[in-house]
Amino acid sequence: KIYLKILKYLIFAVVIVALTLFVESYFTDKSPQETCNVMGIKLRGDLITYIPNTDYDDKGNISEDETSSDKIVLSIGDANADKKIKAIILEIDSVGGSPVAAEEIANALKQTKKPTVALIRESGNSAAYWVATGANTIFASKNSDVGSIGVSMSYLDNSKKNQKEGLNYTQLISGKFKDMGSSDKPLTAEEKNLLMRDIKILHQNFVKAVAENRKLDIKKVEALADGSSMLCEMALKNGLIDK
Repeated sequence: KIYLKILKYLIFAVVIVALTLFVESYFTDKSPQETCNVMGIKLRGDLITYIPNTDYDDKGNISEDETSSDKIVLSIGDANADKKIKAIILEIDSVGGSPVAAEEIANALKQTKKPTVALIRESGNSAAYWVATGANTIFASKNSDVGSIGVSMSYLDNSKKNQKEGLNYTQLISGKFKDMGSSDKPLTAEEKNLLMRDIKILHQNFVKAVAENRKLDIKKVEALADGSSMLCEMALKNGLIDK
């Protein structure tokens, strides 16, 4: 009887210790990281190719709402190299930015052999939408703003304001188009034609990328590429998103 009592106490103690260890391991911070096999990447704010060091504050945080293609492409590369990562989710909340940055990220998504998902939250517009088209599947909320397939180089002309304030623009250039687009001088007709030439080329590149990545007829994309955005239901009907 004495031995049976001792055995019962030992079994009880072992059960308590085992439960304690289980609870501690279950609620540690390391458990989710060890078991997660999906790489989550965020694209928020203005999309640019790189973030200069001057855009960081004293604590090392980004001082402006920007995301660089350098950072996202690097993260996709890390996911490719990690055998434990089985899929990539790119969370998008951006109204656009650099077409070069968009192309770099879209190509990186297309080149990976792992399943990729673009999740559009508030907005996935312009260059940010270009990025999304590189994913295997695009998800959006029914209230998400999607599309805005177009190009803008618009800016404020301050020349008349400067004249009223007594400021004069002194032009010192080696080529007549070197200061084209300066906000301190009026844009000539010749300069406007040159800028519109480039805008049309960028627009064609954008349309072609969407058509190829989304497997849509290019004529259909051209009809949609008026710079306007649309809510989820219309984007779904037009093939711009999947779910």
